[in-house]
Amino acid sequence: MRKYRYFGALLDTQEKWLNKMASNSYKLIRVEKLLYEFEKCQPNSYVYKIDFVASKSKSNSEDYKSFLEGLGYKVFYKNINLNYSVGKIRVRPWAEKGGRVATNMGGTFNKELLIVEKKADGKPFELHTDLEDKIYYAKTIRNSWLTLFALCIFIIALQFIDKPEISLGIIVALIIAILLLFPISLYQRQVIKYTNEKRTNE
Repeated sequence: MRKYRYFGALLDTQEKWLNKMASNSYKLIRVEKLLYEFEKCQPNSYVYKIDFVASKSKSNSEDYKSFLEGLGYKVFYKNINLNYSVGKIRVRPWAEKGGRVATNMGGTFNKELLIVEKKADGKPFELHTDLEDKIYYAKTIRNSWLTLFALCIFIIALQFIDKPEISLGIIVALIIAILLLFPISLYQRQVIKYTNEKRTNE
């Protein structure tokens, strides 16, 4: 069975949907940019987690994928962005060294996420269990959104300096900036939550 969906950066929504499909007897077997292909299975036989890996270099991303596969998990690369052109380059100043430039010519472009599948065994399934790891992970995703937010503010400032009046470009950039505050605040709350838990445990 094929389903066409686009979740963008809504990691939790995508994860919940995949787990709902698994509870309804459908196991993921293939993904593309918009495509999710499933085959029938016993209900609740599999559990899914989504992991953000856009900050990793190509080698670290591949090593991490191999590590998860070595644990017995099935792993799929998944895109956040929709991009069908050739030769694209994306700069990620918030990423680790080696992952700050992503290309779609054998690089990490359109491989921002990992979908990790585990056979359900009744045990908790978490990819990030250590509090330090959870804090770092939440900060990484937050910083990716902060970078886009800063870019929008920079565009607004440039346009306003060039032409000090409200234009369509300024309105669009402002709307995008406001929308970006939602994921920024979401992951900032996670950073605060895990930081407070760490302090409590110390």
